[in-house]
Amino acid sequence: MTRFFPFCLLILALVLGIASCNPNSSSSSGDIVVASKGFTEQDILSELLAQQIEATTHVKVARRRFTTTLVTHEALVSGKVDAYIEYTGTAFTVILKQKVLHDPKVVYEKVRELYAKKFNLEVMEPLGFEDTFAMIIRGEDAKRYNVQTLSEFAQYTPKLRGGFGYEFVEREDGFIGLAKTYGLRFAQSPRTMDLGLIYRALMQKQVDLIDGNSTDGQISRLGLRVLKDDRHYFPPYEAAPIVRQETLKKYPELRQAIAQLVGQISADDMRRLNYLVEGELRDIKDVVREFRLSKGLAMLSISR
Repeated sequence: MTRFFPFCLLILALVLGIASCNPNSSSSSGDIVVASKGFTEQDILSELLAQQIEATTHVKVARRRFTTTLVTHEALVSGKVDAYIEYTGTAFTVILKQKVLHDPKVVYEKVRELYAKKFNLEVMEPLGFEDTFAMIIRGEDAKRYNVQTLSEFAQYTPKLRGGFGYEFVEREDGFIGLAKTYGLRFAQSPRTMDLGLIYRALMQKQVDLIDGNSTDGQISRLGLRVLKDDRHYFPPYEAAPIVRQETLKKYPELRQAIAQLVGQISADDMRRLNYLVEGELRDIKDVVREFRLSKGLAMLSISR
């Protein structure tokens, strides 16, 4: 019996591994599915999109959570989901494999054009904020080294260690290009980790530089410092809804419902929403409901 025990463990591990790669089951059955890429901000934006659609149309929405950009994109293209919020710079460099551009309008227009042509997807107008990569250090280290920019910080990296999310290490607009641009040379290879652990690792001094998002609520709460991208390495990352054209044809009312979100969220808004969920442990549905009310979006609700 003991001879087969390791084999049983292997089978169990494989089963669990496959399950973890699948999106979470939808929160409820629906006419369409709205997705999240699997971190707090995405969960909030997914819920905002879902609530907006449910409140202003008769379309029922199921929610699903994925783990990476590529997995979420493939689910959208294949029809497993109907919509999600993407960042224009991510779409441009990661999905479309284009070289980095820095003009937000040019990037948006190219993404909109190529997504329609290649994937039959409609990229709607941005929500009003940009969530760029943020290279973050502890506030105490910013004072110790007297640094404000990545260029200033680069000289200290030989005695420090970086810690980055898996996707950031592999992306075209991620760590490899950043290291070349700024001459980052760490004492050890950067540690890769789940994004949910990255701030803890920084605060526990397991790493000294992490990749976060400019709208993360933890930045101000933990007294951290975002280093300025003074060589303008990162492209613009405007948050914009992406919807299957087929879905818009089937439910044309979605277009107006989603368009009402255009320009409604500032970077400060997004930072505050992230903090309410991560810092105060508020329920995402409640946070989104209150936000819609504060923006007058709740007044648009239809009677059921």
